Amino acid sequence: MTPLPDSVRIVEVGPRDGLQNEKTIIPAATKIELIRRLGECGLRSIEATSFVSPKWVPQLADAAEVFASITQLPGVSYPVLVPNEQGYDRARAVGAREVAVFSAASEAFNRKNINASIDESIERFRPVLEKAEADGVKVRGYVSTVLGCPYQGDVPLGDVVRVAERMHRLGCYEISLGDTIGMGTPLKARAMLRAVADSVPISALAIHFHDTRGQALANVLACLEEGVSVVDSAISGTGGCPYAKGATGNVATEDVAYMLEGMGIETGLKLDKLIETGLWLSAQLGRETSSRVARAGT
Repeated sequence: MTPLPDSVRIVEVGPRDGLQNEKTIIPAATKIELIRRLGECGLRSIEATSFVSPKWVPQLADAAEVFASITQLPGVSYPVLVPNEQGYDRARAVGAREVAVFSAASEAFNRKNINASIDESIERFRPVLEKAEADGVKVRGYVSTVLGCPYQGDVPLGDVVRVAERMHRLGCYEISLGDTIGMGTPLKARAMLRAVADSVPISALAIHFHDTRGQALANVLACLEEGVSVVDSAISGTGGCPYAKGATGNVATEDVAYMLEGMGIETGLKLDKLIETGLWLSAQLGRETSSRVARAGT
């Protein structure tokens, strides 16, 4: 194990990954207010929305309206997800300065998710990376199903490494490794990260865990012990994937912040504001928060 990092950057994915699977359409005004509140929590990276086709993700059909309406704070990045060149052009038209592209380590999941093979998905976003380089736009990469697939089952580590390495080589400054359906356990998460870190610098890796089986915080800790210092999370534990049956929410931002703060690791976040925002969002969604910290009133 390497020494724990002194600080961790938390990438808040609630406004996009957290809300994309909600059945009831959430008003744009609520999404804009959520992003404003998250900024007040001290977050420095807030994934604002996704410029995918409204046909496939109707919850985010208002992407242009939301992004154009948010007040962007100095020093805060507001990345948006784009599936292809058309999505990139739409995002740039409203001023996006950081985008994210995605693929899966599982062929079966990729075909269910975007009706394309892994190679085809990478070819789709290759023009995005080329345009982004010319425009001075940062590109983040997501690799999903790194610890298991709802259709394929186990995913070979070699496939995870291959996709992550290709994304990094094409120009993604950071690769987020996602346990899309929450199958991972700490030792498996550690082994996966070690395998990828042999090909991609640990400084260019992030982790993204769903808490389907209550393993997310333990998985985060195992990866911190390997030297990773970027963690994706969603306020109030929101989330899910329309193409991953059984997947529940992301690890809650409040819970990650509480754990890191208790370990003496700097996040720059205001825990009380996170809890307040998580409870507010849960009320907007008409349900109880998934955050254990918020439920405990800490």
